[in-house]
Amino acid sequence: MTAPQPAVRPATPSDLKAVADIYTHYVRHSVATFEGIPPTAAAWEGRLDDLTARKLPFLVAESDGAVAGFAYASPWRPKPAYRNTVEDTLYLAPDATGRGLGTALLEAVITESARAGMRQMIAVIADTGSDASRALHRRFGFTDAGHLVQVGYKHGRWIDTFLMQRALTTEHGRQVR
Repeated sequence: MTAPQPAVRPATPSDLKAVADIYTHYVRHSVATFEGIPPTAAAWEGRLDDLTARKLPFLVAESDGAVAGFAYASPWRPKPAYRNTVEDTLYLAPDATGRGLGTALLEAVITESARAGMRQMIAVIADTGSDASRALHRRFGFTDAGHLVQVGYKHGRWIDTFLMQRALTTEHGRQVR
């Protein structure tokens, strides 16, 4: 018997308290994000509204009826020439790792970004000391695109970031698998 597939669906405003709680853990206890102050649920609602207006995905994964992770695609840079390139963001509740939620979320955010007409996806991954996020992205066809040395300072240490990139669609609009 196989384990049930995680339920991945579009985020709703009622999910944003859980999203904020998950992200707050990483802001306070890790270097996975360079933010220093956790965004409030209201700030997350603004992010959801912005991405929805842009027709970009903001997804949650449920486990045992509760939000256990989230992922979204946001504009890579504000300049118009980058309008078809997005950056992915993915976080899991600390007790929800190792259950396939990250895989399900990344697959869905890639698919939905391609459906939205995006052409490239960038991952900016902080060097947390674990290769899990980079390994997950490699499984979905991301390749190394750069290494930025000591670009962030948090929790008393300098942090590198790794850039990874994946094509979503071809120049003719066909989705890349």
